[in-house]
Amino acid sequence: MNYNPSIYEINTRVWINQFRQKNENVTIADIPDSYWDQFGNEGIDYVWLMGVWKTCDNIIEKYCYEENLIKSYDKALKGWTKQDIIGSPFAIDVYNVSPRVGDKKSLLNLKSCLNKKGIKLILDFVPNHFSAGSSLIKSNPAIFLSVNQDTFLKDTYTFFQPFKDEERYLAHGRDPFFPAWLDTVQVNLFSNEAREFLTDILLQLTNVCDGVRCDMAMLALNNVFKNTWGGVLSGEEIGSMHNDFWQTAIERVKKVRPGFIFIAESYWDLEWTLQQQGFDYTYDKKLTDRLISSSAGNIIDHLKAGLDYQKKSLRFIENHDEERVAAVLGKDKSKAAAIVISTILGMRFYHNGQFEGKKIKLPVQLGRAPDEFESSEIKNFYKTLLSITSQEIFKRGQWKLLEPLPSWDGNETFKNILAWQWVYNSQKRVVVVNYSTSLAACRLKLDVKGYQEELFIIDLLNDQSYTRSAEEVFQLGLYIDLKPYQSHIFSF
Repeated sequence: MNYNPSIYEINTRVWINQFRQKNENVTIADIPDSYWDQFGNEGIDYVWLMGVWKTCDNIIEKYCYEENLIKSYDKALKGWTKQDIIGSPFAIDVYNVSPRVGDKKSLLNLKSCLNKKGIKLILDFVPNHFSAGSSLIKSNPAIFLSVNQDTFLKDTYTFFQPFKDEERYLAHGRDPFFPAWLDTVQVNLFSNEAREFLTDILLQLTNVCDGVRCDMAMLALNNVFKNTWGGVLSGEEIGSMHNDFWQTAIERVKKVRPGFIFIAESYWDLEWTLQQQGFDYTYDKKLTDRLISSSAGNIIDHLKAGLDYQKKSLRFIENHDEERVAAVLGKDKSKAAAIVISTILGMRFYHNGQFEGKKIKLPVQLGRAPDEFESSEIKNFYKTLLSITSQEIFKRGQWKLLEPLPSWDGNETFKNILAWQWVYNSQKRVVVVNYSTSLAACRLKLDVKGYQEELFIIDLLNDQSYTRSAEEVFQLGLYIDLKPYQSHIFSF
């Protein structure tokens, strides 16, 4: 049986402000139970509380006012002040709960509340780096990537001297295609001590959450780390690492807690590699990009990947790193894209504000969001969509890609239609999406053996019903025509 769960991301430090209008001391444990009830009703299986870990306020002034960051603050939040800048949640001091949201007891209380409602809690794990001001630089110096003074002096952007009274030089965290993240310090993932330290953190996290979303997970792969830092690693370090960090760490964690899940933020076509090393789900950014800027044919090609791969893919159209989908795609296309990611195999990923049609991408360093218009049309659309996709057939059914056929000789618009079916026990659902800017028509041959000649079809998405000839549907195919970016979800 397949299982295709849904996950909902919350920017915790910003989101909690809505509950503090009357009491500034509200913590994550004080959120009303009734608030979480809606998630169960919408079929949300996991809640990812992004940004619950302690960061370092003392580095904000130094690192959080770069020119590009200030431009992003100006764009997102008119009239922001320095009080609104709270630093990146991915520049972690230590894995203790941030006082901005609560403490360990409040986190455990929240987890208990969610678990009682059948919802599991996901938290952040950042293997690549800690905050450039982390207390671990003093307490656990061997876990970080050190360089000599000459290397530091040649590149004072990538490398830094954490303490002016010590001749010690460290690397800032980075990915190989971009400049270093100056508010971070790089973990030496070719150090056994660092790997043991990170694995111990993961083992501790099994006591406070049900899984982790692993930031930039591919940076911890041996080949990637070597390509990024080979110029400053010793030959001994490079030669000593035979196993990848994830393979060993995930295996150890799953022995302690088999149901603990690992989600990889992943790019560069390394998703399959990470799945093979134990990740339960990996980001499917390629699908996101195709839904934004490619044709229906390219989307179909992507969905022809092996089922094992697809089942472990995390499907999304926005998150805290991406622009808001309502702003990028507009109303109709964003709805069509949402139907796609909500009705295929894998984990379905939603972002706080997506259900309301919010359009402003908030930089992660901001601790306050602007007031935004909420679209009643988008809210009603997601309410309908989630009521459909929360049903067991979309969670545990068998999925199959369908092949639209021309509805008449010379008709080429059928190529713009996406279609697939779900089967679960005696139930069937068929999803049809015109993913184009033009009217499209096709025929879909459906397996209606055993049905009466008068076939009754319900369009759950649009609250319509149709009666068709079962023989015609079987022999010629169900005739469908759809306006641009319109969809059906049929039950029969």
